[in-house]
Amino acid sequence: MDGGSFSSFSILLFLAAIVAVYHHSAEAAMSKGSFEDNFSIMWSENHFTTPTDGQIWYLSLDNDTGCGFQTKQRYRFGWFSMKLKLVGGDSAGVVTAYYMCTENGAGPERDELDFEFLGNRTGQPYLIQTNVYKNGTGNREMRHMLWFDPTEDYHTYSILWNNHQIVFFVDRVPIRVFKNNDRPNNFFPNEKPMYLFSSVWNADDWATRGGLEKTNWKLAPFVSSYKDFSVDACQWEDPFPKCVSTTTKNWWDQYDAWHLSGDQKMDYAWVQRNLVIYDYCNDFERFPTLPEECSLSPWE
Repeated sequence: MDGGSFSSFSILLFLAAIVAVYHHSAEAAMSKGSFEDNFSIMWSENHFTTPTDGQIWYLSLDNDTGCGFQTKQRYRFGWFSMKLKLVGGDSAGVVTAYYMCTENGAGPERDELDFEFLGNRTGQPYLIQTNVYKNGTGNREMRHMLWFDPTEDYHTYSILWNNHQIVFFVDRVPIRVFKNNDRPNNFFPNEKPMYLFSSVWNADDWATRGGLEKTNWKLAPFVSSYKDFSVDACQWEDPFPKCVSTTTKNWWDQYDAWHLSGDQKMDYAWVQRNLVIYDYCNDFERFPTLPEECSLSPWE
């Protein structure tokens, strides 16, 4: 990134932080809590650590196993946010996953919204892969570079999910917009409640340079850390789910949250020009006929 682009983008970030509608609307209503309030360990509890005050959570991966956690509650629509600091140094083959899913496991009918952070050889850029599944079908990958080193400090990764759009944010900057077409379809997940998960695991068969770079286990353990989970969402309740339909009492389901704001569009345009590495909607070799959702404009 050249200095002029970085300077311009810094100004955009400053403006977005002040006036973007999602920023001030979300903060007032968000609920937080301790790790125990919100999450359960999925596997390998001995690979999870937290200091005495419990404010930072560490997941580690070694040659034996990784580790993961999930929310105790399911949600349908809302705002979901977490601060992460990724595995530093040579992290080739290591994936830190931060995602929402309808099931604890890769079920054949699952809906899913993915952030996957793909490890790298030292000195190479970290990549973010996002994906969207509906009824078990994904293949909607996008990959982005970042404008910072995500291993040096904590950065905020968020998902806005309503019936009109799904937006993936990094530090309040929208990097991906996935729109609905307001009629029944096979691409937009809007019917099933989801848990939120995170995990660190070995994926050296594909994660770094398509699997060419393998995990160097001499450098284990590989540690990702988390803090400041925030959720403002409709909590699913069985047997009568109250999230069958949402109402405009929630900021994330009001008209302003159905579209990007003007400042967010400026940030999003910069991301599209400078940081997109792969977009399945531009992969005509893989999709001679592009999927239906690729015709929907993220700007509307």
